[in-house]
Amino acid sequence: MSAPQDRRPRRRQDGEQGSRTRQGQPPRLVQSARRVQPARRVAYDVLRAVSDSDAYANLLLPSAIAEAGLSPQDAALATELTYGALRRRGTYDAVISEAAGRPVSDIDPAVLDALRLAAHQLLATRVASHAAVNESVNLVAGAVGRGPAGFANAVLRRISRDTPGQWQERIEAGARSDDERLGLRTAHPVWIIRALRRALTAEGRADELEDLLDADNASPEVTLVALPGLAEAGEPRRPYAPTAFASPGGDPHAVISASGGTVRVQDEGSQLVALALAAARPIETGERWLDLCAGPGGKTALLAAIAQQNGVALEANEVVPARAGLVRGALKAVPGDVVVHEQDGRELTAANPSRFDRILVDAPCTGLGALRRRPEARWRKSPADVAELTGLQTELLAGALDAVVPGGIVAYVTCSPHLAETTGVVAEVLRTRDDVTELDAAAVLASVARSPIDLGSDGTGRVQLWPHRHGTDAMFLALLQRTPKGEDQ
Repeated sequence: MSAPQDRRPRRRQDGEQGSRTRQGQPPRLVQSARRVQPARRVAYDVLRAVSDSDAYANLLLPSAIAEAGLSPQDAALATELTYGALRRRGTYDAVISEAAGRPVSDIDPAVLDALRLAAHQLLATRVASHAAVNESVNLVAGAVGRGPAGFANAVLRRISRDTPGQWQERIEAGARSDDERLGLRTAHPVWIIRALRRALTAEGRADELEDLLDADNASPEVTLVALPGLAEAGEPRRPYAPTAFASPGGDPHAVISASGGTVRVQDEGSQLVALALAAARPIETGERWLDLCAGPGGKTALLAAIAQQNGVALEANEVVPARAGLVRGALKAVPGDVVVHEQDGRELTAANPSRFDRILVDAPCTGLGALRRRPEARWRKSPADVAELTGLQTELLAGALDAVVPGGIVAYVTCSPHLAETTGVVAEVLRTRDDVTELDAAAVLASVARSPIDLGSDGTGRVQLWPHRHGTDAMFLALLQRTPKGEDQ
C-alpha cells in the first residue's frame, strides 16, 4: 500500500509548465534545443512520475526503457541513475539544499528531480562532471524553461566543486543527533532507522544495524522460482528455498517466456513463507486453502502449484481489481481453476466462518522490508502509515482465524520488520483469543530450507528474515493454529 508523498509546500518557479501525470505515466517534456542522452531522459521521466504521480519505479522503469528502445548499456545506465537518485534522495536533498542556499521545499519539483539525478552522477558515479551538469541543465530547460535552468546550472556547478567526502562531512556536521547523522550517511529517514534498530534488538542483534542499512542500498540479485511439479529449479541454486535459483544474468524475460510462466521472478523470502504454510503439517487431500491478500500473485502461484500436486482446492482474494488481474495472470501457468475473489478480506472471512484449512495473510504493510527493490518507499512512508495499517492487519488476521476450521492454520506474513506490524499484531490477536495456539514457525521454516538458516529469536518461534543476513527481503512469518475440537482452550 502506498502512503501519501511528502506534503510540504513547494513554490512553483517562473516558467514552470504543468507536469502532473496519470498514475504510472511519465510526464511529457517540452523539447529543449539541445538533445539529452536517452538514458538520462528515461531516468528523469521516471523520477518525475514517481514524484508527481506516486508511480513505482520498479514497475514503470522497464516499460520506459522498452518504449525508448535503449541499448543494454543505456538501459543499465538508466537503471543505475533512477535507483541511485531515488535510493539516496534524502542525502542528495541535504546537499542540494546546502548548495542552493534554500530548503528543497522551495525548489520547483521538476527542477529538484533533475538536481537529484545530477547529484547522484556527481557524488556516486564516474560520470564526467561536465556531462552530468550539462545534460541535467538541458533537462530543466526542456521541462520548465531557461530561467530555472540557470538556477540548476549554478547549484550543480557549486556541487561539482567539492568532493563527495567533503559534502558528506558538511551535511553530517549539521545533523541534530547521531541517528540523523546515520540517516544522512545511509540515506534512511530517522524513524525507519529507529524501527529497524528495535527489530534487531528484539533478536539481540542491534550491532547489525549498519549492515542492514547498507544492504538496503545494494541492488538485489534477481531470484527466480520454479513452480513445483511444473518446472525444475536451475543453477545456481539459492541456499534456502528448494524452489529458488538465481537468474542466469541479464534480462530474465527470456527464461520466463520459455517456461510458459512456470518460472517467475520471486524473492527467496517470499517463497520461503509460502512453503512454510504448506509444510506446517502434512497435507490431506481435499483441503481448502485461501490466499487472502493475494496481489500481485507470486505466492498465490506457488501455493497453487503445491495445491495442484496434493489435491487441494485453492482460492485467492485481492480487493484491488487491477491487482486481482495480476493474480489471474500469475495463475495461468498452473493447471486447474483457482477462484479469485475481489472483496475486502475482512468481509470475505466474515462470510466464510470455519471454511478453510489454511490461510495465507500476506497483509498490506509499509514494505520496509523491500527497500532494496522499492527505494522510493522509504521517502513515502511515515509513522502515521504504521498506525493506520496495524488496525487493518489485526482485523485481517483475526478474520482469517475465524475462517479456518478448528485445527486450521493461518500464516501471518508481512514484508516489514517493524515490530508494530509484526509481533505487535500477533500479540494483540493472541491477547483477545483463547482458541489459538502459536506454532514454531522457525522450526517449520528450517525444515523447508535446503541448508541451515541462521534465524534470530525473540523467544516466540516467529521468523524474521533479513537482507543483510539471508539475502532476502525482510519477510516476517508467524504460524497460528485454531485449537482443534476436543482440546482444552
